[in-house]
Amino acid sequence: MNAANRELLRLARELGNTGRAIVHRFRNNIYYFMYMYAIMDTINHPKERNMDKLYIVIPAYNEQDNIEQVINDWYPVIEKHNGNGQSRLIVIDDGSKDSTYEKLKQCTKTRPLLIPITKPNGGHGATVLYGYKYALKNGADYIFQTDSDGQTLPEEFEPFWKRRQKYDMVIGWRKDRQDGISRVFVTKTLKLVIRICFGVNLTDANTPYRLMKAETMARYIHLIPKDFNLSNVLLAVIYKKKGCSIKFLPVTFRPRQGGVNSINMKKICKIGKQAVIDFVKLNRIIRRT
Repeated sequence: MNAANRELLRLARELGNTGRAIVHRFRNNIYYFMYMYAIMDTINHPKERNMDKLYIVIPAYNEQDNIEQVINDWYPVIEKHNGNGQSRLIVIDDGSKDSTYEKLKQCTKTRPLLIPITKPNGGHGATVLYGYKYALKNGADYIFQTDSDGQTLPEEFEPFWKRRQKYDMVIGWRKDRQDGISRVFVTKTLKLVIRICFGVNLTDANTPYRLMKAETMARYIHLIPKDFNLSNVLLAVIYKKKGCSIKFLPVTFRPRQGGVNSINMKKICKIGKQAVIDFVKLNRIIRRT
């Protein structure tokens, strides 16, 4: 018996008949079960659930030049939507070779809602997925994801938050990208590939500016391979194919504010080639579930 199944059985015993029913239905999706367990616990303690609990997930790799400013920018958002002190700003260091994690730890001294995490390098997709699963296990109501390069603006968050109850995912549309014509080309190419491989149309599937209902994410996150490079893309595709409600809002997307982008065009082409192969296989899995 693996660790995930042992955890399921332990929680089932704690929850009694209700727990056993959930285990039977969701035994193949540990993350949905863990989310439901966290939600049931807050229902049993209603005084702790006066406000929606927001988790902001930010992956970071070699971002020592940007990370302090990014935290300064986004920490006021988590303070404003603090969920009675239960919301968190989660910054995940993806095995950086510079001082990113050390700077993160320094920032926690005056920011109690900031949680720095470090892990071995796995790439952007795997790190985002790691953050989502962390948020689900800790009972988040809503999960917001952005990146640590300073390209996005916290001032544009409120229109997303106001629509949180109406849509399963509110995602940014980089209408006027300011980070180079090559990136615009990649976005348009990805849109075409998604249409061919999955048969769905998504305005901007990979935008690192998205607010998602945790309950919806918990249902489908197990469909994404843990080391998949394009986790955000696949999540948006799954939502679309499963009939979830998605809203696109235009957002500003500035040039990188400091440091060097770890993903160049050579890497993008390599990831893209593998993604097409993976997309065909994953589409079959999504249709079966």
